[in-house]
Amino acid sequence: MSVLRSIDEVVTVVAGARGDSRLVVGIVGPPGSGKSTIAAQLVERLGDEAVLLPMDGYHLPQARLVELGRRDRMGAADTFDVDAFVTTLTNLRFSGGLVLAPGFDREIEEAIPDVIAIAPEKRVLVLEGNYLLHDTQGWERVAPLIDVSFFVGVDHDIRVRRLVERHVRFGKSPGAAAAWATGPDEANARLIDGTAAWADHEIRLG
Repeated sequence: MSVLRSIDEVVTVVAGARGDSRLVVGIVGPPGSGKSTIAAQLVERLGDEAVLLPMDGYHLPQARLVELGRRDRMGAADTFDVDAFVTTLTNLRFSGGLVLAPGFDREIEEAIPDVIAIAPEKRVLVLEGNYLLHDTQGWERVAPLIDVSFFVGVDHDIRVRRLVERHVRFGKSPGAAAAWATGPDEANARLIDGTAAWADHEIRLG
């Protein structure tokens, strides 16, 4: 697995993978790794031909998580609608029309339906999310739909600090933010780190 140290190197890899059909790129990493920022920078660098699809839009509604007894670990692999995510990816790979996808509002922690419109002329689809390379719970259907994958590596302490800052920014107290970052987030991070070996490339910036 090659290790990429800059966005320029990521852009070069993606450009080299281009073909006649739509290219699906996966940016994977644990919470707080910086994958959302990297994915957004990649799309910006690629220009009008690229579009970003975050996995966060496929969070199950909070009311449904409460029903399932999973609200206290929102963000775990079984708290997403993986069936809907796979359906969207399948449509994007094999359909020639406009595809609508959900976004996610971090302030209310809910998915917002149909706010991302992906037109056929968008020839590079950049996915970002935690479980794109996970191999159980239905997620094993995702990796075969991805053409080139990148795992974002980052120092543990930096990642946890980012998570605490993010949780505080979106309304948690410092104590609650730290508890979530070192509890549910950390459990998810261990699972996600176990999928790193299946990525085509590692991104390690700074």
